[in-house]
This record gives sequence, structure tokens and C-alpha cells, in this order.
Amino acid sequence: MGNTLVKSQLNDVKDFLGRSISILEGFLNETTISQLNLENDEERLYNKLIFSNFRKLIVYSEESFEVCSVILQSTSFQKAAAEKTLYKIYHQCIEEFFSPKNDAWFEDSRAAYTGRNAIKFYRNVPESVVKLVKGLEGEFQRIREELEFYETDYRTKMIQSK
Repeated sequence: MGNTLVKSQLNDVKDFLGRSISILEGFLNETTISQLNLENDEERLYNKLIFSNFRKLIVYSEESFEVCSVILQSTSFQKAAAEKTLYKIYHQCIEEFFSPKNDAWFEDSRAAYTGRNAIKFYRNVPESVVKLVKGLEGEFQRIREELEFYETDYRTKMIQSK
């Protein structure tokens, strides 16, 4: 892929990360577990798990945002570093959103065929949490589709370099 295309994608992903960070931070700054009026300890623990995952996504996204900024601000564009960064973003941010390691929720892979949202929660969650995730999902899916190329391309390059 040419430098211009990779640089353009890096800019797009950086903008996406900035928006996602802002939305997630806004939600977490304005919402507490006690405000959610949860009915029992199970619901409370489950929502804590969800909030924990949101915080993890913010950290991964902020780190990736900073790396994108450094690469884009350098005097000469480092295509290899940009591609490696996009690969890392795919795994740390995008895949963590769709399939969190702490199993806070899961992706219904059949949703793509039905036109519905793919993120499903294991338990009932407050409408504000559902609305947040639904609001983020479309952009995460768009970036996922754009970055899937780096998943296969980067792995191929790593195998060939051995």
C-alpha cells in the first residue's frame, strides 16, 4: 500500500479514536454504578465488569491515539511503523470492543446478516449502557473493516521475514 493511503488511514483511525475516547470518557465521567439503580449484587458486579472494560478501551485508545499522533507529526512518514500501529489498533481496540477479554459482552456474528447491532450483553443492562454501545458500534465496525487488511498483511510480512 502506498504511503498516502496508509497515512490517510492513520489519520482516519486517529480521528475515530479521538471521538471514541471523548464519548466513553463523557459517559464514565457522568455515570456511576450507584446511579444505575441496579436491583441486586449480581447486576452490580456485571455492570462493574462492563465499566472496567470501558476504562480499558479508553486506555488502549489513548495509547493508540498518541502513537498515531507521533507518527503523523514526524518529518518523514514511517510507513512500516504506521502499518504496525494499525495492526496493533485492530487487536487492542477494535477486537477488544467486539470481544472483550473479560467477557463483559459478546458479538453475535449473525447480526451482520440481519442488520441488527452485533453486541449482546449476557444480562439486562441499563438503557444508557445499551445506547452507548450501540452508538459506538457502527464506527468500530467501519474501522474494523478498514483495518482487517492489516491483520492479514502484517502476519504475512512477519511469516515471510522469518
